[in-house]
This record gives sequence, structure tokens and C-alpha cells, in this order.
Amino acid sequence: MSFTKQRYLSARRWRDVAIALSTLGLLAAGTSCSSGPQPPQPGTPVFYWSAAKETYGAGDFLKTSENLQRILASENEFTARARAWDTVVSAGMAQGYIELADTWESGARSNRADPTPFRKQVSALRSLASAAAIQFTEDAHKLMDANKDPNILLAFAYPAGAAAAPVGLKRVAGGILVQDSERDLLQAAMLQRAVLLSVCGAVGSPGDAAAAQEKLKTGEFRVPRDTFVLAAAKSLSDQSELFTGTKLDQPNKLKLMSQEALEAVRSVPQTKETKALTDKIQARLKKARITL
Repeated sequence: MSFTKQRYLSARRWRDVAIALSTLGLLAAGTSCSSGPQPPQPGTPVFYWSAAKETYGAGDFLKTSENLQRILASENEFTARARAWDTVVSAGMAQGYIELADTWESGARSNRADPTPFRKQVSALRSLASAAAIQFTEDAHKLMDANKDPNILLAFAYPAGAAAAPVGLKRVAGGILVQDSERDLLQAAMLQRAVLLSVCGAVGSPGDAAAAQEKLKTGEFRVPRDTFVLAAAKSLSDQSELFTGTKLDQPNKLKLMSQEALEAVRSVPQTKETKALTDKIQARLKKARITL
């Protein structure tokens, strides 16, 4: 073998050795990195908690509630926080759907020439409102039963959305049939608004978005239990109207929500406000001929 050829083979061997060592180094680095903090594993409570924060920040409260419900399927370190959070979110969603349905119902009355599309929306929205209201009732019942602490931890930030009613509501109420894209945007805005107002009530600042934002600026706020429970009782009472004879006419659900509202009222210090709320609930039940 010639000297030149021998030098070439030797150089090629050293090059191959260098490549192999480089590859081993990269593999070792990858192994080292993989031993660091791992992201939450799908299907675990911490994964769904992280997902709930992400969807909540984006203003997608339907997905937020779905993620929280997955946490609530078992007892874990996030259960108490998830239940308080979902109570507030589901209450807001139910109220948003209820108000939207009422708006579309007004539109049906205004548009006598073609009320059918409006009535279809009323039916669909009241079905969604019913599901959210019952979820809210279940959350509130379990929270009041399980959490006897004087304060309730609200472990979430101030939500997306605006407290003012969307401009498009007037158009729909006036009988103007909007495009599907505008309808969907209106629904998203109404749900965001309703959840925001639900948050305001839950932290003890009903209707005061600025005060609620200040309380939730750290992402955690301990609200007095009586304040939270009374806000839930008011929402339960208001939303039970969905099941009266003029709307869905479902006496069993009207009775269920009214019972939960009365139990919530009885668990807080009695005032003129709680007496007025109790009288209102009982009058509604009497009108529906429901006895407890």
C-alpha cells in the first residue's frame, strides 16, 4: 500500500471516530435534558388544571369547564379549587345562555314575518342553559357540603371579556337575523360577559369589574364563605326561572334549584336581603304549585 493511500485511510478512520464521539455526546446531552422537569402527563389532574388555565385565559369557558370536570371525576390535590372555579364558570355560562335565549325570543316576537330561525336558536340555547344550570347546581351542592371552611379559595385570574352588553344584542332582539359568524361571536361575547359578572359576584363585588380585577390580581383570592354562598344562592334562584312554565316547564329541575338556593340562604347569616330572596323563591314555587 502506498504512503499516500495509507494517510488517506488513517484520516478517514479518525474522521469516523470523531463523528461517532460527537453522536454519543449529543445522545448523552439529550438523555441529560430528558431527566429534567417533565411536562404534565395527559390524563392527570395537573394536566387538566394546566389546560383549564390556558382555556380560561383564552376566554373559552366551555373548554375550561370540561377540563375542570375531568379533575372533579376523582379526589385529588386540585379537587377543592376546581370545584369552586367550576361553580363560578358554570353559573356564568348558564346565565349567558339564558340571556341569549331571551334575546332571540324577543327577536322572534319582533320578526313576525320569519320567526322560525329565532325560535330554533331559543330552543338550542335553552338546552345549553339547562345543562349548565344543572352542572352549576351540582357543583354548588358539593362545594357547600364538602367545604365548611370560613373562606373559599378562588385560584384563578380575572377573566377575559367585558362587563358591557355586546352591541349585537339589540339587533337580534329587534328581529334582525344575523349571519352565522356574527351569531357565534355574539354568543362568545355573552358567555365571557356572564362569566365575568359571575366572578364579580363570587368575590363579593357584584357588578364591579374593577374591584373584582383588583382582588384577583395575584391569581388567588380567599373570599368569605358566606359571601360566596349567598352569591351562589342568588344565581340559583335567578336561573331556576329557566324551568318555569313560561320557558322549559320542567318542575323537577325548578324544585331542585330552588331547594339548593334555600339551603344556601339558610346557611348564611340572616338579613333583610336573605329574607327577600327566600320570599322570592317561595313565591315562585307557590306559583308553580310546587311544595318542598
